[in-house]
Amino acid sequence: MTRTEFWQGNTACAEGALAAGCNFFGGYPITPSTEVAEFMAAKLPKKGGVFIQMEDEIASMASIIGASWAGSRAMTATSGPGFSLMMENIGFAAMTETPCVVVNVQRGGPSTGQPTMSAQGDMMQVRFGSHGDYAIIALCPASVQEMYELTAKAFNLADKYRVPVFLMADETVGHMREKIIIPDTVERVSRKPFVPGTPPFRATDPDLVPGFPQFGTGQHVHVTGLTHDERGYPAATNPGLHMALVKRLVDKIENARYEMADYDIINPGAEQVFVAYGGPVRTVQQVLHDRPNNDVGFLRIRTVWPFPEKALAEFRNARRFLVPEMNLGQIAREIERHVKVPVKSIPKLGGELHTPAELVEALEAKQ
Repeated sequence: MTRTEFWQGNTACAEGALAAGCNFFGGYPITPSTEVAEFMAAKLPKKGGVFIQMEDEIASMASIIGASWAGSRAMTATSGPGFSLMMENIGFAAMTETPCVVVNVQRGGPSTGQPTMSAQGDMMQVRFGSHGDYAIIALCPASVQEMYELTAKAFNLADKYRVPVFLMADETVGHMREKIIIPDTVERVSRKPFVPGTPPFRATDPDLVPGFPQFGTGQHVHVTGLTHDERGYPAATNPGLHMALVKRLVDKIENARYEMADYDIINPGAEQVFVAYGGPVRTVQQVLHDRPNNDVGFLRIRTVWPFPEKALAEFRNARRFLVPEMNLGQIAREIERHVKVPVKSIPKLGGELHTPAELVEALEAKQ
């Protein structure tokens, strides 16, 4: 059985988190993500969970890391300026292999920018914003339905790979309202159990993910952002150990990149191909709807990081890729790395989606 609702995107995000078993939310209100926190403040305590408003986004990120180690499915929500403040602790979460979910409802930047307007300017920041080498997972919803589904999926990915997972929405999707189908249940993936007596950061399975030694269960584990050995003890001056640790943190995500890839391919025989994620997906869909002759291809991406570069090769006749983004071409540059044909960036700033006419003009332009 399912039910139908008419929800705002941010509400669907919070509902998806609750359905996935989120029982801790630590955050600080910031436009345009505030509705996520407001909804969780109202609903989470009634379900036996904990909502806490922290003093800032630095503390918010720290709180969900601590809650995760205590066994909670933990989430926070923010936008650009708050996301910047979280970066040091995001690196800590990656280094300590802490499963958690961070929602970024993107707005125009830099700095305070456009608090009430839409953007996709944080797509490179989410991948490379903290220092050092590490890997993350980032999902991008294009509808209210996907705000619900991808939020729930984010928790499963976080627990499966012991990694921070990001829902990179945008103000357009966060604040729109549309019909959504709610299932009775959603899948829940459990964390890999820890084997008592084994080193807490030793990964013996091919997936390179250690079991999770939850605090409060009698396990003695040292958690540090320093380079650490398999016991969790600092070993910051050991070059070989640092290399092995960081390589594993990256490889456990990169080795599974094709398993976690999530995209749709439309008209793979086309010569001109749109690539889009998030809000601009909706404009591309309208353009394709108005061109029933199937002369335009479309790669629509839900999992942007790790980037699904193999999907580009499905368009064997492509002579050009067109990439509409609400930034100055961040993912377009990533696409250029993987194809031998021209990539036309279609940037748009200012807070508004591309119009169908703008994308048709780009299609018909010679360059």
